[in-house]
Amino acid sequence: MADTMETVYWDPFDPVVDADPHATWKRLRDEAPVYRNDRYGFWALSRFADVEAAHRDPATFSSSHGTVLEIMGDEPFQGGMMIFMDPPEHTMLRALVSRAFTPRRVAALEERIRGLCAELLDPHVGSGGFDFVQDFGAALPAMVIATLLGIPAEDQARAHHLIDTTFHIEEGVGMINDVSLSARIELHEYLTAQLAARVGEPRDDMLSDLVRAEVKTPDGGTRRLTLKESADFADLLISAGTETVARLLGWAAVVLDEHPDQRAELAAEPGLIPATVEELLRYEAPSPVQGRWTTRPVELHGVTIPEGSKVLLITGSAGRDERRYPHADRFDVHRPAEQHVSFGHGIHFCLGAALARLEGRIGLEETFRRFPTWRVDRERAVRLHTSTVRGWSSVPVELP
Repeated sequence: MADTMETVYWDPFDPVVDADPHATWKRLRDEAPVYRNDRYGFWALSRFADVEAAHRDPATFSSSHGTVLEIMGDEPFQGGMMIFMDPPEHTMLRALVSRAFTPRRVAALEERIRGLCAELLDPHVGSGGFDFVQDFGAALPAMVIATLLGIPAEDQARAHHLIDTTFHIEEGVGMINDVSLSARIELHEYLTAQLAARVGEPRDDMLSDLVRAEVKTPDGGTRRLTLKESADFADLLISAGTETVARLLGWAAVVLDEHPDQRAELAAEPGLIPATVEELLRYEAPSPVQGRWTTRPVELHGVTIPEGSKVLLITGSAGRDERRYPHADRFDVHRPAEQHVSFGHGIHFCLGAALARLEGRIGLEETFRRFPTWRVDRERAVRLHTSTVRGWSSVPVELP
């Protein structure tokens, strides 16, 4: 195993590898399913069964030290981000936030999402082309989650810009750089001010829900969230609620252009679109890497991962695991909608998964209503790459 691990190398910060990581990930699955990277001090799991099992075992694979490689350290992460928590704190806060994503509340957004799609897509009918991500794919989820939170319409463009900027990366340090951190601070300050304004004057929105919410305390009592805790929640919801769908729709434009026969089927038969959303999530996971911290030694495939280790779960690799999916490297809109791990599993399963699926489905339905075919200008397309997010920040499309 040691000799094999010296011959295969995976660097989550390398944009060249990230441009097409699937060959490398396949080698990891086949040759080094428990992979060690000494340069950055992490282990990695790449097979579906191992990634899924780790997601389902938060007692062993903890989120408390962060879930993004460049911020993970020896000490638990300090802050109110729910995704960086373990039970019982995570359980208490997840129960609170899940109220915002009830099936009824999500379903009620369908008309609003269709209206936003029309607002964003109609100006490009007959135009000859537009940027599918910047003009549509990234704008749609930003507007939806901003509406859900209650961010004023006049501030939504600013919020969208700040979210994008928090994902700015620089060589050697990833997202831990002055540009990204400044944007995150500004976004957090803005959300704190919005929440403070609702303390005395609540509205019918999620920010007001956070201000009014009460959580249980260990002694059996209840308390209100602090403004910082509420702002941390809002920050997480608006950032995650934008990025996943933006990357999903960007991949849809690119992958379907690479498979024009299947794109034609979708245009003719919209009933295939829900399964296509799941296939896109499996085939090109928007967030293909999640970090965890081991709370005890773990033995897998003859290798022992020590207690107190950084472990990266490569969900993007799990989605292409031939042990789980027949012809895993083949994109197929007719593939049965099987379980995937692109939204995670267990206690950290994505709270907004139902909303993301709804936005993805409606976004593609409304796209095909207007544009049954397109051509991606690959020379001008721009990739988005971080240690945990993979996709496109710009996808110019030409229309017939």
